[in-house]
Amino acid sequence: MIDFADLPTTTLADLLDRAQVMDIGIRPLWSPTPRMAGPAYTVRCRPGDNLMLHAAIHLAEPGSVIVVESGDLDYALAGGNVCAVAQSRGIAGFVLDGLIRDLAEVRAAQFPVFARGVIPIPGAKACPEPLNVPVSCGGVTVHSGDVVVADEEGVVVVPAARRDEIAAQATAKLAQEAAETLDDWESAHRAKIAGILRTAGREEAAALAG
Repeated sequence: MIDFADLPTTTLADLLDRAQVMDIGIRPLWSPTPRMAGPAYTVRCRPGDNLMLHAAIHLAEPGSVIVVESGDLDYALAGGNVCAVAQSRGIAGFVLDGLIRDLAEVRAAQFPVFARGVIPIPGAKACPEPLNVPVSCGGVTVHSGDVVVADEEGVVVVPAARRDEIAAQATAKLAQEAAETLDDWESAHRAKIAGILRTAGREEAAALAG
């Protein structure tokens, strides 16, 4: 079986609709950031509350990427201890539409967290919400079991139903690119751009073609 951790987000983004790529606000919080991939374990937290993420670290299967809908920029969803417990249980990492705290601890542990930022104020734990229901994170609708792949380029969500299809296409694309020299790429690229400009009636096409 193909390991999505070996597939760059850039390659996956070339094959998927824009709606499957999270917005630029969801970013790695420490570097150098390892590539992270795994099935989504989806969580919804109300603004100001982090109860269900704190429950999810004990319930998600090892290898899962915990994905949280929150949209809260006033309170932290998690801190160093929550990340440490998740890491000890084999959770692949967090993708949070919100904030964390204790970044130095998270960085030292090298636990992957992709989120909107950091704030020192913890959220409350008072609002139960259902787990493993569709959530919105970074502008992408994520379903439980979708494959989440994240690296320094961003976060991509592969729908579970397209997992095998996209994995095969991405693997073939990487193999094709590896077999192509930079000179080959430059020649094809130059011809493509010249063709587009020629169709548009631009005089630059002749210079490129030459």
